[in-house]
Formats: sequence, C-alpha cells, structure tokens
Amino acid sequence: MTEMKQPIIQIRNVSKRFGKVTAVDNISLDIRAGEFFVLLGPSGCGKTTLLRMIAGFELPTEGQILIDGQDMSLVPPNKRPVNMVFQSYAVFPHMNVTDNVGYGLRISGVPKGEIRDRVAEALELVKLGGFEDRMPDQMSGGQRQRVALARSLVMRPKVLLLDEPLSALDAKLRAQMQFELADLQDKVGITFVTVTHDQDEALSMASRVAVINKGEVAQLAPPSDLYEYPANRFVADFVGSVNIFEGTLTLDEPDKAAVECPGLGKVYLNHGVTGPHGANVWIALRPEKIYLHVPGEGKAVRAAAQDAPDGHNFARGTIKGMSYLGDITLYEIQLEGGQIIRVSRPNLSRHDQEDFTWDDKVSMHWRADSPVVLLS
Repeated sequence: MTEMKQPIIQIRNVSKRFGKVTAVDNISLDIRAGEFFVLLGPSGCGKTTLLRMIAGFELPTEGQILIDGQDMSLVPPNKRPVNMVFQSYAVFPHMNVTDNVGYGLRISGVPKGEIRDRVAEALELVKLGGFEDRMPDQMSGGQRQRVALARSLVMRPKVLLLDEPLSALDAKLRAQMQFELADLQDKVGITFVTVTHDQDEALSMASRVAVINKGEVAQLAPPSDLYEYPANRFVADFVGSVNIFEGTLTLDEPDKAAVECPGLGKVYLNHGVTGPHGANVWIALRPEKIYLHVPGEGKAVRAAAQDAPDGHNFARGTIKGMSYLGDITLYEIQLEGGQIIRVSRPNLSRHDQEDFTWDDKVSMHWRADSPVVLLS
C-alpha cells in the first residue's frame, strides 16, 4: 500500500559534520506516507543524527529535508509536524498517566473536554485503559513506554519518530512490543520512523529498512530483500547470521554461475551474477539454508537435489562447536580445508539436538539458489 503513496519525508543530499567528523554523508531517500520505516545500523553510523535532523534538533551541514512538501530548513522542532519518542521515554515522574499523556494538549490550549476524549482514545490504542491514575513509578518499563507513545500519538502528528524505543526493555518484553508497535502503526496509519541497532527488531516491524554504514545508506529495501538479497558484504554480515567465503568467479552465464572458494570448493548457482570472469567475489550463505547429514547419505541427497548437477554444492567437515538455542541448534563445522562454516538446524522434536555431537564427521549440501554472490 505504501508504494502507491507520495513521500511524506524527502531527504535530499543531506550531510552533517561535527568538526572534522562526518556523521551523515550525502544521504538521499524518501519515506512514504503511512509506512513503518527503520534506520538500522551499528552504533556511531549516523542513524540517530539523521533522525534528529528530521526532528529539527540538529541542522544539516548540507542538503535539504522536506516534510509533507515543506522545506524544514527554517522550521524549529516545535513547529514541525512530527513527534519524537526518546530512548529514555522522558515520562514526567510527578504526573499520573492522564496528565502525562495530555500534557502537550494542555500547553497547546486544547479545550478540556477534547483533551479528555483524545487522552482516552490514545490510552485505548496503547492498551492502557484503566491506568489513568497510575504514577510512572508504579508501572513496568513496557507500560511507561506505552505512556510515552500515547503522549506522542495524542498530538496526532504526521510522522512519529522513535529513537531506540525498545532498547531499555528485557528480551521477552522487547519481542512483545515489536508486534505491538507494528500493530499500532497499522491501526493509526501514521508514518513511523524508527532508529535501532537491533536487526531482529528492524526485520520484524519495518515495511522498509535503510541500513546505514559510516554515514551512508548501504542498502534500502524491504526486510525480506535485505536478508535474502544483500547488496554487499556489510549488509549480509550485519543483517542476520551468515557464512561469507571469498572466491573467484569462474563461470557466469544467464542461468548459472560458479565461484571457486578455497576450502569450500566450487559453489554453483542457478542464476547469473553479471560479473567479469576471474573477478574476486564473495559467497554469502545463510546457516539455515545448509542441510546437515551423516556421511554415506550423499547419494540419496544428490538424487533429491535436482536444482544442481550431481556432486555440486556439497562439503564435508567435523563438528567443532554446538549451541543449543531451544528452537534451533547452531553447529560450527570445520571444513577439510580448515575454514569454519556455521549450520543451523530446527529442533522439530525434543530429540533433534541429539542427532549430532562434537567431533562427528558430517556432510553438508545446499541448493543452487541459496548462495548470494557479492561483488563488494
């Protein structure tokens, strides 16, 4: 739906320098009306600086930011059609929930009756109906986060900016709030722009993600495209777990390609990669796309793997590490050439994790559509 809508935020060749340090380096992107947009990247990459420039707390050194078609260059933060939820929530400790949520409306001169109705509506949206008289110190971290969200939503901004909104929560509550935030954004239809360094958080909530690296956009795409088709090694390595092997492109045709990787052997793909023959490239292979089996099952596996020629995309090694993670078991396997490859297997029954153990000799195979070739 958001692909059909006009951009609500337009960022044009924006840079921000602090002295000799370039925090944001010539970024241009559009954020569409009604989408859940995430700025994802490691600490210090420039994502929070970019968010603060949208909010008006920082001014670009170069470039232009437009919100709803209006140039924001001379518009102060309190006059912009945005509201921001900070990492620390910034809930007033001496006010109850009702007063916290209605604070912005009161200072804006909204009539009392309208304040009452809009506060009640906002509290229902964030599932805090019945908490009107509760004080912040009587609430959990997740509940205080909802108060901060309600206080922003009650102002009915065109854009809601969220700076690491879930980082202060424990893992279980953070996972719950990811679903709640995505559901809330869908209900209210307001554009959400969120900053996070947590890849799982970004993938679970966003309609599109801009991966930021060293002040630049490394890739801008929907979550599934980031994961399945990373544009470069940084994105492949930052978004999810991945095995990356350096190699040489030895075959490149429209419907097939091959990369020779020391230690891994020749890796075949069922599509071309448009790279020059003999080019230095990298293979990215996700751990869950590798199938693990005991030696001797190779013939049966090869017969079933019709997407690749007989003998292609197989490797052998020895299990040197195991991590039982509940839903999956992660194996570290030393290849015959000495390199380590990670393989994950779902634990579909209570006994799956007992199939393999330390120092077992194992074989692996993967489909020809599983690897991704990275040129940079």
